[in-house]
Amino acid sequence: MEESGRRVFARRLRHAREELRKLTQAQLGEMAGLPATSISHFENEEGTRKPSFDNLRSLAKALDVTTDYLLGRADEAHGIALDEQLYRDVKSLTEADKQIAEDLIKRLAERNKPKG
Repeated sequence: MEESGRRVFARRLRHAREELRKLTQAQLGEMAGLPATSISHFENEEGTRKPSFDNLRSLAKALDVTTDYLLGRADEAHGIALDEQLYRDVKSLTEADKQIAEDLIKRLAERNKPKG
C-alpha cells in the first residue's frame, strides 16, 4: 500500500466506522477481532501501519463494506459485496436450482427494465 493509498485507506476506514456504522474504535476492534489500538494505527493517515489481508477482510466484514471501498478502488461501499455473496451462494446450488435462480433473476431484471 503506497503512501497515498494508506491515506485513502485511513480516511475510508474512519468514515465507514464513524459515519456509516457509528462505532467506536473499540467496538470495531471487537467486531473485527482486533485490538482498538490497531484500529487507531490503521486510521492514522501519517502512520506506517497497514493491515494484513486477513485484517483487511475482517474490517470490511465488520463494517459491511467491500475491501475495494476501503482501499479506494470503488466509491460505492456496498454494491460489489452483494454481488459477491450472490455468486458464492449460486456456486453451491445444484444444476436444477441454478436454472431456477437464473430464470428468476431474468424475470426480475425484465420487471425492472425501464419501459419505453
